[in-house]
Amino acid sequence: MLIRPATPDDIPAVLPMVAKICALHESWDSAKYGFIPHPEQRYEKWLGRLANDDRSVFLVAEDNGQLVAFVAATVQAEIPIYLLQEFAVIHDLWVESAYRQQGIARQMVMLTIERFQQMGVKQIRLDTVAPNEAARRLFASCGFRVSIIEMLMELE
Repeated sequence: MLIRPATPDDIPAVLPMVAKICALHESWDSAKYGFIPHPEQRYEKWLGRLANDDRSVFLVAEDNGQLVAFVAATVQAEIPIYLLQEFAVIHDLWVESAYRQQGIARQMVMLTIERFQQMGVKQIRLDTVAPNEAARRLFASCGFRVSIIEMLMELE
């Protein structure tokens, strides 16, 4: 398994995985993740920017020339009332189902952490959907902790 930085040429193979992660999130909480049709198409330009941005992390895992996983993360500015000026955000992590439970997600998260450390970023944040206990266990095993619990209320 080769984990490497993504290139713009990888994006067409990543977009079907984006569609899967969006569909999964929507199935877990359609109020929070009520996507427009084909949300992966909106990712194309954004992923292109990430692939060419030294302050972002966009990695893919490749098995015999086939992309089987990806992670997308960026650096964002914090609002100026806090001591911390910037932080990284892991936006998406996906491993195709046939490749799960092999440590790929953990390797990708640890590489993401390492890259942000090399950039001098002091904090990484992420969100997980409430039912996604497997993701919380993974991220906790990589050193993340719960810092906020978001609550949602739908209004008519």
